[in-house]
Amino acid sequence: MVHGAALPNVDTVPAAPRLGLRENWRQFALLVLVNAFVGAMVGLERSVLPLLGEREFGLASRTATLSFVATFGVVKALTNLLAGRLGDRYGRKPVLVAGWVFALPVPLLVMWAPTWDWIVVANVFLGINQGLTWSTAVIMKIDLVGPRRRGLAMGMNECAGYLAVALCALATGVIAGRYGLRPEPFYLGIAFAAVGLALSVLFVRDTTFHARGEASAHVNTTGGSAAAPPSMRVLFARGTWRDPALASASQAGMVNNLNDGLAWGLFPLLYAAAGLSLREIGILAFVYPATWGVAQLWTGALSDRWGRKWMIAGGMLLQGAALAVMVVWRGFTPWLVTGAVLGVGTALVYPTLLAVIGDVALPSWRGSAVGVYRLWRDMGYAVGAVLAGVLADLFSMPVAIGVGRQ
Repeated sequence: MVHGAALPNVDTVPAAPRLGLRENWRQFALLVLVNAFVGAMVGLERSVLPLLGEREFGLASRTATLSFVATFGVVKALTNLLAGRLGDRYGRKPVLVAGWVFALPVPLLVMWAPTWDWIVVANVFLGINQGLTWSTAVIMKIDLVGPRRRGLAMGMNECAGYLAVALCALATGVIAGRYGLRPEPFYLGIAFAAVGLALSVLFVRDTTFHARGEASAHVNTTGGSAAAPPSMRVLFARGTWRDPALASASQAGMVNNLNDGLAWGLFPLLYAAAGLSLREIGILAFVYPATWGVAQLWTGALSDRWGRKWMIAGGMLLQGAALAVMVVWRGFTPWLVTGAVLGVGTALVYPTLLAVIGDVALPSWRGSAVGVYRLWRDMGYAVGAVLAGVLADLFSMPVAIGVGRQ
């Protein structure tokens, strides 16, 4: 060795990130866990909140009762759009952490609410929380796994989120049946928000570097040059009407969440009107998202092998059939069966649509594309809640559910 010779500084140029589920399993598993806490925050409301509006706040109008779902849907939809763009510009982790900060007041507002307006405000915070955290968790997992196994990654992400929705809906139904509609069921929300925030701050690592590495590899493979991401105006047009694949995914996503908004706001009231107990309502509120969540472990991976299109079409048809049967075949056991079928139909659609966005969007503007898709998808919550409430007030709850299947 020659004294005085300068050694190359190997730390100045970071190595290219390794993409893949196996290569990034620790961070991927952590993000799956974080998304489970995200889903649990929504599960707090699935069994209890519609009944709270009817029994404690005296809301006779179904439209007024479902106002919390509509508010949640609009706020979450707009926040999704913002989350994707912010993640592309400033990094994923800061957006994820900010989303958890907005979760902290949600259970407290519901527990202490003297009027229904407080519940609506709580769902503004919940919509921001869900838009920032769930959108960012989706984008980060797509960043980590790379282009080969997006369907599987989305299936695992959505499985964790909606299985947590189901388990929390079951837990709050059981707690409410024993102790009352509030405050006891919402103590869980305080723990979920605190743990989700702690995990995101202390252990989650940003995945922006992975997205940039994939973008560089794409440029090298295609022989092109790196281009600046399109403007938000251009991406909005592509995701809404200009790009057939992206626009079709947005439309299908909106219809899917229209059905879920109806299920969230109207099903507990329908079950209660039929004389079911809070425990039985909690079980039924569990079955639909639980089936939806668990089945996505298979449907997401199958879409990687068998293609996306037929799974989306088949899932939408299955959802419509389940809602139609639910109107005429009534009772605890029939609703248990139709809820499971509805969950399978939703599982065929949900991760597959997210994988479509990952297939089409380039890494440099992937977050924004996911944001546009989730804007339209989650706007379905608001459309479904308003439509279901108006039809239930004018006609009946079975009529509202029957129209929803269309």
